[in-house]
Amino acid sequence: LVVGVLSCGVILLLTRLHHMDGLLDFGDGLMCHGPPERKIEAMHDKQTGTGGFMLGLMTVLTTVLCISQLKAQIVLQSLTVSEAVAKLSMVVLAWFGRSAHEGLNTYFVKAMHGKHRKLRLAVALTISFAITLLPLKTAGLTVLGIGLATALTILWISNSHFNGITGDVMGAANELTRMTSLLSILALAYAGYNF
Repeated sequence: LVVGVLSCGVILLLTRLHHMDGLLDFGDGLMCHGPPERKIEAMHDKQTGTGGFMLGLMTVLTTVLCISQLKAQIVLQSLTVSEAVAKLSMVVLAWFGRSAHEGLNTYFVKAMHGKHRKLRLAVALTISFAITLLPLKTAGLTVLGIGLATALTILWISNSHFNGITGDVMGAANELTRMTSLLSILALAYAGYNF
């Protein structure tokens, strides 16, 4: 458990809790009733509501518990792969998504919709493919697939609730995809996959 807490803590500190803040805001936006504009307004509220608190709590607890249950010999590889897949999820959101409003996400969305759109996605996928395949072999491809499915699910939810993506949605995608990646690695380990 100590390894899980410390590992998760270091990851969150390295990102200065930036993506975690997005996750909390995303949770608040999902809990808010009303049109997309009102939901986005709730995401910008400085106070963290019940939705954000619970989504953040469940995500951190699940992440910590997953890390703590991994065999020692695959912890570093699992953290590396889950971070790579988490970052890819934000690229996928920017590539497929549209901005719900002008904000931090706008630059990334414009860059991924620009002239070299397909090349940028291909490079991101190639790098992620290599990072997942090398340490976890074919299991890495499963983790990559689950990460992509997570990103596309978040995109669908975001389009349904906010009419597009925001910087908070991208941060939430990072945190949630890390969690689902670690869950999938743990599930593969319990299923007997030999890493």
